[in-house]
Amino acid sequence: MLSRAEDFDSLTAGFSWSLPERYNIARSACDDWAAREPGRLAIRQVAADGRVTDWSYGALAAASNRLANALQAHGIRAGDRVALLLPQAPETAVVHLAVYKIGAVAVPLAALFGVDALRYRLTDSGARALVTHAAGLAKIAPLRAGLAGLGLVISIDGPGDGAFGLADLTARASDRFACLDTGLNDPALMIYTSGTTGQPKGVLHGHRVLLGHLPGIQLSQEFLGQPGDLLWTPADWAWAGGLLNALFPSLHLGVPVIAFAQQKFDPEQAFHLMATQGVRNVFVPPTALKIMRSVERPARRFPLALRSIGSAGEALGREAFEWTQAELGLPVNEFYGQTECNAVLGSCAGLGVSRAGAIGRVIPGHQVAIIAPDGTELPRGTQGQIAIRRPDPVMFLQYWNKPEATAEKFIGDWMTTGDQGVMDADGYVEFIGRDDDVITSASYRIGPGEIEDCLLTHPAVALAAAVGKPDPLRTEIVKAYIVLADGHQPSEALAAEIRAHVRTRLSAHEYPREISFLDELPMTTTGKIIRRALRERARAGD
Repeated sequence: MLSRAEDFDSLTAGFSWSLPERYNIARSACDDWAAREPGRLAIRQVAADGRVTDWSYGALAAASNRLANALQAHGIRAGDRVALLLPQAPETAVVHLAVYKIGAVAVPLAALFGVDALRYRLTDSGARALVTHAAGLAKIAPLRAGLAGLGLVISIDGPGDGAFGLADLTARASDRFACLDTGLNDPALMIYTSGTTGQPKGVLHGHRVLLGHLPGIQLSQEFLGQPGDLLWTPADWAWAGGLLNALFPSLHLGVPVIAFAQQKFDPEQAFHLMATQGVRNVFVPPTALKIMRSVERPARRFPLALRSIGSAGEALGREAFEWTQAELGLPVNEFYGQTECNAVLGSCAGLGVSRAGAIGRVIPGHQVAIIAPDGTELPRGTQGQIAIRRPDPVMFLQYWNKPEATAEKFIGDWMTTGDQGVMDADGYVEFIGRDDDVITSASYRIGPGEIEDCLLTHPAVALAAAVGKPDPLRTEIVKAYIVLADGHQPSEALAAEIRAHVRTRLSAHEYPREISFLDELPMTTTGKIIRRALRERARAGD
C-alpha cells in the first residue's frame, strides 16, 4: 500500500515492495476485515428498481466459507478451474472468494459471451465447475453434452437444467473454513484475452496479482481508502478492469463497492446511480466516458459526490479528458496496463501527475520503458513499444497451456505489450496505438487515437473509430467509422464537413479520406472498440 508523499517523485523514491511469502486474496479482501469488523459494509447491491441490499464483510466471509465447504464436498480441489458466468452481484464476489479459499482457479466469463465463446473457454480451461444464473444456464444448455469435464453446475437463481441451486447447496454447509495457506505464485485467477491474432489465451495470475495492483489503483483513485469512500464501476466484473481495477482492491482497502447489473451501459442511468448512492470513486472505461458526453449539464442535473475518477482500457483522449474536467469538475486519472500486467502507468492529479493526452507516468514499484524491436531502451521522445520489466508482482504467470506464446511475449526480461507509445522528457507516456492499429499511409505511421480525438470535437460525432484501409497508392488510407450524436443525420455533406474539420486541425495526411456512418460500433464485452472488425470491414470495401 502507498503512503502519501509531498509529490510523485518523492513517492516513487520512497516506495519498495514488501510482500509476504504466504498470501491469499480471500484472506486480505474479506476474512481479515470480517475478523476485525464483521459488520463493516463490503458490497451494496442496487436493483434496477432502486432497492438496496447491503452485504457486510462478515456476511461475505460466512457465505464464501459455506460455498468453499460445498465445493470441496463435491470434489473441487486446489488447482481446479471454476468458471463464473455471472453479472455484477454479491454472489459473484462470494464465488471468487470461495474459489481462492480452496486454492482453486477462478475463470470469469462475460455474461454477454455467445455460445461459441463459452464453449471455447470452458473447454480450453478444463473447468470442472461452473457457477452461473438462470440466463447462463439457458445459454450453456446446448453445450453440456460436449463438456465432459464439467461435473458441477450451480445457479444462484435456484436449481434447474441439471444445476444445483446455490442456496440449497450451501444450506447445510458450515460457515467456518480454514483458508488455504497459499503462496504468492500459486494460481488464483485466469482471465481470457483475445489479443490480436489466434484464439483467446487464458492469462493465468497468482494470488500476488491483487497486491501488485494496489499502487496503481490507489493512485488513480487519489489514495483510495479515505473516510466515506464508496466505489462503483460499470465495467463487467468478468473483466480484469472490473475485478482488479475496482472490486478486489476496494475490498482489500475496506472500501465498499456498488453492485449494479446493467444489460447495456446507459449514461443517464449511470449519473442517476452515482448521485442517489453518493458514489465517491468511480472507474469508468474510456468508451463509457465518451458516451457520457451525450448527457447535457450532468453536474447541474445530478447532485454528484465524486472525489476521484479513474479510467483505463484504451486511450481516453484529450476531448474526453477536457469534457470531464469542465462538466464534472474533476480530472480523469488515466492509467494503463494489460490483462497480463496491469496498472503500471498512471496519473494522480492530487500529486500533480495529470496531462491531457497522456496515460501517465511509471507507477511506483514498476519498471516501464519504450523499447526497440531488439529490446533496447529507446531515448525519450522516440516512438517504440511499451514494455514492462520482469519480475513484477502484477505480471502474469503464463498463458494457459501455451508455453510458446508465453515465451514470445518477452524480449529478454521485457514483457512486450504490442502497444506503441512515446515517453517524453518528463516521463509521461503517450499511447499511440496497438501495433496492428497503427495506420501506414504514404510512409507516415499514424496512430488512430489522435484522429478519433479530433473527430470527437465535431458536434455531430458521438463515437468514432479510425482504421487503415488498403490503398494501392498510399499503402493505406485513413477510414473513419462514426456514430452520430442525436439530432444529426448521415449525408455526404456532413461527411465532407467532418473530413475538413480533421484536416484543418491535424494535417493533410491524417484526415479520414473515407467516412462511414454506423448505428453503433462493434465493442468487446469490456467496452473496447473492436478495430479488427472495422479493419476487415474496410478491406471488404464497406
